[in-house]
Amino acid sequence: MIPSRSGPRLILWDIDHTLIETRGLGSELYGNAFRTATGIPMTHKADVTGQTEPSILTATLRLHGIAEDEPHLSRYQAALPAEYDRHRDELSRRGRVLPGAQRTLIALAGRPELVQSVLTGNLREVARIKLEVFGLDRYVDLDAGAYGDDDTDRPKLVAIAQRRAAANYGTIFGRDNTVVIGDSSHDINTGLQGGARAVGVASGSESVAQLRDAGAMVAWPDLTDTAAIEAFLLSSPA
Repeated sequence: MIPSRSGPRLILWDIDHTLIETRGLGSELYGNAFRTATGIPMTHKADVTGQTEPSILTATLRLHGIAEDEPHLSRYQAALPAEYDRHRDELSRRGRVLPGAQRTLIALAGRPELVQSVLTGNLREVARIKLEVFGLDRYVDLDAGAYGDDDTDRPKLVAIAQRRAAANYGTIFGRDNTVVIGDSSHDINTGLQGGARAVGVASGSESVAQLRDAGAMVAWPDLTDTAAIEAFLLSSPA
């Protein structure tokens, strides 16, 4: 259970494979943005799980023998949101909201004891577009979250989100009243190393057992049991 503290609790959602799936479109748009940023096609791609977009680009540049300089990053950070914006309709057709995600977000958004936002390696504009396309943006406070363009070290995003949420809601957020929810052990480590508690959702490539072994307080197979999820996130020790 989550220790109670006066004021709301901060819930920070991972996006990809936790709330939504792009079903391959994300990789295609990344390739398009890489070509725009570098002038060459992408033939190798770095591991993306649990990484920030700038970190992924840096690793991918290395795989192509390209200098890791600011112009490449700046062009990429402009190109990728533009790709997502142009492909909103295709994202809607090919991607999907994961089972139970919308219902759970709606339920939690109705609880004044909770502040919902996101903690993601996505660039902020990419995160916004993804959530808008699937109608999920209305249930989270995007101004209280943290994104890949805030810092390349993902655990540091936790403190950034906590500061933003504190400024917006007048509550100091720390380990006892902040929860990071994600589908990978990287998400769990991000929460624990960054100064939060962590919950797993086995909707990606890792099992419930793997997420628990990584340090998750609890791991759910998916987000379909809204009542149980809501009860857990609102719970306090007896």
